[in-house]
Order: sequence, then C-alpha cells, then structure tokens
Amino acid sequence: MSGSRRHRNPLLRAEVVWAYLTRHNLTQKAFARLVGIDPGYLSQMLSGKRRPSPSMRVRLMKALGIEHVEDLFVMEVAA
Repeated sequence: MSGSRRHRNPLLRAEVVWAYLTRHNLTQKAFARLVGIDPGYLSQMLSGKRRPSPSMRVRLMKALGIEHVEDLFVMEVAA
C-alpha cells in the first residue's frame, strides 16, 4: 500500500494519568481497580513497556473523562 500509513498501538501519555491521580488523590493501584485492570499492567503502560489495545484505550479515556485520543496517547506511525 504505497503512501498509506499504519498506526501502531500508541503510547500512553503518563503525565496525563499522573496529573489525574494527583488531582483526585488516587493511588496507581486504586486507579487500576477503577479501570478494572491489574496494577502491574497499568504500571507497564505508564512506563512505556506495554501499549494499550484499542479496547483498553477506550476504557482509559472513559475513566479519565478524556474525549480526544491525542490528549491521552502519543500516536506513532510505523514505517
């Protein structure tokens, strides 16, 4: 497909999550419970070791009250 770009799973903007946790006085573990995921998985996403799937992106956006993907994720273009 010449000229087309494929997006890989984007990276989570950890600073957005940390700001939310600080504003709402939540721990990482409490937020993971709120989203319904393992705290270790959240930690891996925050550190960039894991990338959230499309369904996980939706869950995180809903939990954080974010409407625009670009506000929570860094979209990378695969070559």
